[in-house]
Amino acid sequence: MRDALRLLPVIVRNWLRTRAQLQLEILALRHQLTVLQRQQNRRPRLTSFDRVFWVWLYRLWPGCLDALAIMKPETVVRWHREGFRKYWTWKSRVRGPGRPAVSLEIRNLVRRMSRENPLWGAPRIHGESLKLGIGISQASVSKYMVRHPRPPSQTWRTFLRNHVGCLVSVDFFTVPTATFAILFVFMVLRHDRRRIVHISVTVQPTASWVAQQIREAFPWDTGPRHLIRDRDGIYGATFRATVAAMGIEDVVTAPRSPWQNPYVERVIGSIRRECLNHVIVLNERHLRWILSSYLDYYHRSRTHLSLAKDCPEPRPACPPGAGKIVAFPQVGGLHHRYERLAA
Repeated sequence: MRDALRLLPVIVRNWLRTRAQLQLEILALRHQLTVLQRQQNRRPRLTSFDRVFWVWLYRLWPGCLDALAIMKPETVVRWHREGFRKYWTWKSRVRGPGRPAVSLEIRNLVRRMSRENPLWGAPRIHGESLKLGIGISQASVSKYMVRHPRPPSQTWRTFLRNHVGCLVSVDFFTVPTATFAILFVFMVLRHDRRRIVHISVTVQPTASWVAQQIREAFPWDTGPRHLIRDRDGIYGATFRATVAAMGIEDVVTAPRSPWQNPYVERVIGSIRRECLNHVIVLNERHLRWILSSYLDYYHRSRTHLSLAKDCPEPRPACPPGAGKIVAFPQVGGLHHRYERLAA
């Protein structure tokens, strides 16, 4: 009687099931038995057909999970999800040639624009491409853009170019004379066109004298925004007070770091190599005359690499048919300027 009562729920459940469900359960059990018989003394290994069978059975009858004995129900669910993804991947496959590929030249141009203009997005690059007559979609531009690892920022070269117009440098250099005296030359250089805006010579410089040179270099309201100098003791309290009163920010380089003030150091080297190393200075007046002659050559005739082979004061190019080439000596014949003159 007790065993009958235990079997009663099973009998009722089987009675309530449809005949189709019973047949599916029998099919599931028989399949598991086949798998176990196929693998002797080893862990059951399921083939692709087995996985497809259980996925199909799960789609047809989700209750098959209750009849599983050789695997976990979660395994069948995972197989079903993988099959779903593979089915729709196959369903969405490309069946035709699709859009024509973007040429390598256009792709390189998009990457170049993206690297040279880190502040530009896909719409701006796309608009620039349209102005060049390039037919490319904005989505393609976005696809081939360079991905910056951090928020876009301008380069240091761009930053310096945007601020070079308000920068000047000052420095001293010494010149020995024929009588073994030492003359001090003070120079003020603008960075934008490498123009020497002021140069002066003295035997004994003082802070008051240097402050007066700054006032002469920038009369009225022509002063720059920043002034770069080294830590020479000649730039005393008087000089600093004068610079501050003119609204100029005094930028001091690190100790023993001439590379932090490279432009004025480069100009001083040019003056020595191209002029002073080839003459003997007699006195202060003679040095002023030599420097005046060299500055005229430096500003109006000498070409500069940093100015695209132009002069601080732009020098027009002579057309080939303008006439015969004539040489004009400058700096006492140390250098020459060449022009075309009509016969």
